[in-house]
Amino acid sequence: MKKDIEIPKVDGVYIAVVNEYNKIYKAQDWNAYIINDKDVDLELVIIVSEGYSETKKTATFRKRIDKLPAKSYAKIELMQEALFALNNSFKVSFFEGNTMFDKTFVFRKNTINLKALQPLPLLDAKGVLVK
Repeated sequence: MKKDIEIPKVDGVYIAVVNEYNKIYKAQDWNAYIINDKDVDLELVIIVSEGYSETKKTATFRKRIDKLPAKSYAKIELMQEALFALNNSFKVSFFEGNTMFDKTFVFRKNTINLKALQPLPLLDAKGVLVK
């Protein structure tokens, strides 16, 4: 029975962590974004994030986005630098048409840093990207 279940592959959806200037607090912040680089809208996007290591675990954070238009992005959450010493997991589920997709994006510990910044699709910024 399990062999009959088709699990579609997720392409064109990414999670990025961006280091950007906060004009209100006049400081550099790290923010997580979801990027939809597809030509179709994503509906009912659910993101569940948490940080973890062998000895520590953060609280679980949940975010819902009713519709993420094609070729767009949305901010998920502000991330404190102390979290970068942990593995940071973003479990993303969404509908594309009548098909449900699911993928877990993981930033391994200490991979989010200024030396790892790269240009990001759709965002006019540099960040750390997980595909």
